Amino acid sequence: MNPKYIKIMEEIKLQLADGLLIAGSKLPSVRQLSKYFSCSKNTVIKAYEELEKEHLIYSVPKSGYFVVNEFQNARNENEVIDFLSAGPDKSIMPYVEFQHCMNQAIEQYKEELFTYSDQQGLYSLREQVVKYLQNLQVFTQPERVVVVSGSQQALNLLVSMPFPNGKNNILIEQPTYFGFIESINLQQATTFGIELSMEGIDLDRLEYIFRNNDIKFFYIIPRFHNPLGHCYSNSEKKKIVELAEKYDVYIVEDDFLGDLDPNAKSDPLFSFDPSGRVIYIKSFSKIFLPGLRIATVVLPTLMINNFLRYKFSSDFNSSALSQGALEIYLKSGMFTSHLKKVKEVYRTKMQSLKEACDLLLPANTHFSRPTSGFYLSISLPENVTAKQVAHMLNEQHIYVDDASRMFLPEYKKENLLRLCISQVNESQIKLGVERLAHCIVLIDSRKNHITPWVSVYRG
Repeated sequence: MNPKYIKIMEEIKLQLADGLLIAGSKLPSVRQLSKYFSCSKNTVIKAYEELEKEHLIYSVPKSGYFVVNEFQNARNENEVIDFLSAGPDKSIMPYVEFQHCMNQAIEQYKEELFTYSDQQGLYSLREQVVKYLQNLQVFTQPERVVVVSGSQQALNLLVSMPFPNGKNNILIEQPTYFGFIESINLQQATTFGIELSMEGIDLDRLEYIFRNNDIKFFYIIPRFHNPLGHCYSNSEKKKIVELAEKYDVYIVEDDFLGDLDPNAKSDPLFSFDPSGRVIYIKSFSKIFLPGLRIATVVLPTLMINNFLRYKFSSDFNSSALSQGALEIYLKSGMFTSHLKKVKEVYRTKMQSLKEACDLLLPANTHFSRPTSGFYLSISLPENVTAKQVAHMLNEQHIYVDDASRMFLPEYKKENLLRLCISQVNESQIKLGVERLAHCIVLIDSRKNHITPWVSVYRG
């Protein structure tokens, strides 16, 4: 249990965050607050003294305490707890090994560096990618693989280009990756949603949408979903592919974290229809080096030429140096070695996060339980918004993601938080969840206060 003075401090910080206390405001007297919080005057004085140390308030002899005109907490990098950033863990990135591959690539591909390389991607890299994808149960040929400048480029191109089924509308899980929502918004694509929970989607509802809504493709994250962390079972994936075949709908499978799956028997949707119904996207950003900007997409043969036309209008071809270095890295076996380390790091962090949530989160919250991956989501109590919690934690240099941007307007939820474990230090996970839990309890408890204490005082 936190001491009473800390609860008083956090209540004052909450009033600051909500704008109920503004620069220059006079705070309630020690006597008034001790009465309000049913505590001693010394407890209130202790809270005020600690807030002074944080440069949030200041005292004027014989006049009282005031909010400072311009306050900023000094940011100590060691105190930051980052549940927001979704890039790879910087401590395990293979900088030295990849630098060696870059140097080799410069020597090996110097001609391509100064000319335009194959628009579809270096053939030698596509060969290595095909070999690697076999580990993920994706069996294809180099001729069907296109190298793109990150998976976001592939998604953006697929939204804009026509598909062989001649349909126009897009279906997405709700919630889903906000980068894809941004693409459909910018291109004003007509989009439908289907609700996703950790129990999956309603397959009868999916069939109804496929049958009645002219769906061009269904965008789906089958493993370690962003933001929920959900994984589909093989039987669900097989059924989804069967429905897509029945109603002439394409599937865009974003398997960006498939490499982290500890379940060796889990298959991608692609494996249930490798001939062309499923378009498979594999990014190297989340488990490797985001700045490399390399991903690959496996397309049905009849779509490749059109896809390349759209890619040409975007950037002609992806970086030859990045492609060459990745080819060498894959071919040498270094990537496989790196992946073993990465899988264990993220599995361990996710386990620590789930244990902390089990132990510390209030009973009226619910959280997803992924086996690995980057993301775990928390459903907050009804009267607590993710924006409030994120704002309050931000003041303490704890960063979490308000997931409201991951919904279409008609599905929007304001009480979903996303926690990402990829860049948070494992030793900070429990402390971060403890402070998160305290914020939830503090904000939730305010429902019993019809009028905030500041308003009572001002009145």
